[in-house]
Amino acid sequence: MSAPEDLKAEIFAKVKEYYRQVHAPLQNQDFIAEQTRVNYAGRIFNEHELVNLVDSSLDFWLTAGRYSEEFSGKLEDYYDVSDVILTNSGSSSNLLAISALTAESLEDRRLVPGDEVITVAAGFPATVAPIIQNQLIPVFVDVEIGTYNIDVSNLEEAHSSRTKAVFIAHTLGNPFNLDAVSAFCKKHDLWLIEDNCDALGSTYRGKLTGTFGHIATGSFYPAHHITTGEGGCVVTDDPQLARLIRSFRDWGRDCYCEGGENNTCGCRFTKQYGTLPQGYDHKYVYSHIGYNLKMTDMQAAIGAAQMDKLDGFTEKRKEHFQQITEGLQGLDDFFILPQATEHSDPSWFAYILTLQKNLPFSRVELAQYLDEKLIETRGFFAGNLLRQPGFMNIKHRVVGTLHNTDYIMNNTLFMGVFPGLTDAKINYMTEKIRDFVKNF
Repeated sequence: MSAPEDLKAEIFAKVKEYYRQVHAPLQNQDFIAEQTRVNYAGRIFNEHELVNLVDSSLDFWLTAGRYSEEFSGKLEDYYDVSDVILTNSGSSSNLLAISALTAESLEDRRLVPGDEVITVAAGFPATVAPIIQNQLIPVFVDVEIGTYNIDVSNLEEAHSSRTKAVFIAHTLGNPFNLDAVSAFCKKHDLWLIEDNCDALGSTYRGKLTGTFGHIATGSFYPAHHITTGEGGCVVTDDPQLARLIRSFRDWGRDCYCEGGENNTCGCRFTKQYGTLPQGYDHKYVYSHIGYNLKMTDMQAAIGAAQMDKLDGFTEKRKEHFQQITEGLQGLDDFFILPQATEHSDPSWFAYILTLQKNLPFSRVELAQYLDEKLIETRGFFAGNLLRQPGFMNIKHRVVGTLHNTDYIMNNTLFMGVFPGLTDAKINYMTEKIRDFVKNF
């Protein structure tokens, strides 16, 4: 090896030793009931992520580079699609998914201000915010308690002459009814966008979620199935949409050269665009009102290592979900346990628990008790989004009632199933829930 390669090998050996001394003990510490916090989510990594990260930093290629190509390539192979476009967050991915559909080149299928997008109010705001930010009208449909996904019986009533798209999430890893939603979109020639941020690894009829719609989005925030810290992606098997998504991600530019490349199109200085001078440099031609929402190569370096663990992470999430379900058996008088959508095999993001009606305790009281016992829980994201201060006055339509959405807002919480949990932690979680309800 050359001197620089010898030096790199020495650095990587030290990085591995650092992991073993500093990080490994934290990830493998013994559980002590009522002293050790039971987190609902967390980063799971080993020396491979650290070595990749240091390797990338030594290159000092700060924008997208070889690790971005490796990470996106692994994702494309995983999804079996032509294009996975890396972004700086799942929220940015959602924004790009909607924004790309406003492109003039889509002609009569483009989304224009005033068009309607069917969605739900029970969930995370990042699914709905891009609809509003693009001056579109969200049309809210209620959800089912148990699956926590869109009530497909209301889809036809939600449709109008202005409906152009359906944009919904696979709730906390549980796929929505893709048979019904896909058929509805096909019948009315609508765009289908899957928010797959909480559902990496989930399947419906044996096929991965994120591969049913025209576009899907992903998130690599530390709480998600794999992590790059901040980070996300947009998934599509449509070359035209991929080109548009990249353009909106990269300032709206017309050029599609990767970082460090020039003149991929072979006509950098020979064409005429808009009313620009003939031969204006194609690298500085902007065909859309875009953003800068790219991922760095150091983030991608972590993601490339995380992808090698994804299948194991998925299996652990499923195992933990089943363990919690078994641990809560016999508590039907108190709780509605989560139900996988028919024909699906979820890679659960979390374990969703809803209180039955007319109980002598509230969701808040249960959450406070579990918090005192150092068990982390979360409310169901935004609850009913239309009751949030920033969304109360948006232009929108509601189909029927949002009765279940309101019920979930008041009576639902979720706990962790992530791979960092152990049998001892899971048993402790279910025992404490049983202890709580014994008092009533």
